[in-house]
Amino acid sequence: MGPVTTENWDERVAAAWATFDDYAEKDAADFRAVVDALVAELPADSPFGPFEQACAWDSTGHSDKAVPLYREALARGLSGYRGRRAKIQLSSSLRNIGQAEEGVKLLTPELEGPSDELDDAVRACLALCLADLGREREGLSLVLGALAPHLPRYQRSMANYARLLVEPED
Repeated sequence: MGPVTTENWDERVAAAWATFDDYAEKDAADFRAVVDALVAELPADSPFGPFEQACAWDSTGHSDKAVPLYREALARGLSGYRGRRAKIQLSSSLRNIGQAEEGVKLLTPELEGPSDELDDAVRACLALCLADLGREREGLSLVLGALAPHLPRYQRSMANYARLLVEPED
């Protein structure tokens, strides 16, 4: 096999994830082994390795094992689209293990960051973290705000209702 290129590796990772549903719950370790084998091809300090391993643990029901791997990937400089995915998924995992406040702290700055196709996922995950902290109105406001642009009608009124859940009317 020739040298591992990011494009070549990304394609093979995507192909592995495309088979995820083929693994029964009892075969979760087999799926993680496929991911581990791909990660073994990367340089030891690559941020992509712990990110993909975190995703594999997370997707097989082990948020507790995913959290330190997401943190490692981010600490190694994971950025861009994968970095944003890591923050979303880390926040979700933190919520799953009872650390929703940390999830809120991690995702809140993402509301002000550059916009991309992950914006709604940021808001949805942040809303779940907020709900776990008893801040349901803020969470509902985020979800309605994310939903409003997708509605065929009532976009302006839903956006206003979302805002009014957290801001007093003048």
